[in-house]
Amino acid sequence: MIHNTHFAQFIPPNACHVITGTWTQVAGQVANTVVLHKAAAAETTIVTIPILIPQNSIALQGAKLASIEVDYEVLVLAATSITAALKKIARGADTVGPSVSAPAITQDLTAATTAASVAKHRLTVTVTTPFWLGKDEYYNLQLSCVCAATTQLDILGAVANFTLKA
Repeated sequence: MIHNTHFAQFIPPNACHVITGTWTQVAGQVANTVVLHKAAAAETTIVTIPILIPQNSIALQGAKLASIEVDYEVLVLAATSITAALKKIARGADTVGPSVSAPAITQDLTAATTAASVAKHRLTVTVTTPFWLGKDEYYNLQLSCVCAATTQLDILGAVANFTLKA
């Protein structure tokens, strides 16, 4: 039996979904990296990061999400704010749509100051009360980024930290 509290899963930037803005996959600021790059524009954009961790149909087995670390860069001019929200989606059945809830989280970088400053960032989002993920559930992390006219963003990827029990 496996019961390890130190599992991690990298989520590449090309797995992310974006709403609003002009986004492209480009070479990162550091050689040999790829980023999801947002062009400068005054707008609020949402970056959805699918949290790709194992699920299980047996209670108290599979993965229990502890935290997510998002690596990103704010370039040229600080954003107004960058805030995270975790969404837990329960899959629907035939003729029934999915249901969405928002588990409580904490964000280590404050939204309007440190998280939005021009710099390289590692934003850690911690699940307040972790729980085992069932086979009909999954997570998305949403970053709401309020950007100024010349703010550019680079999303480098994320890491999901979890306990695995099987």
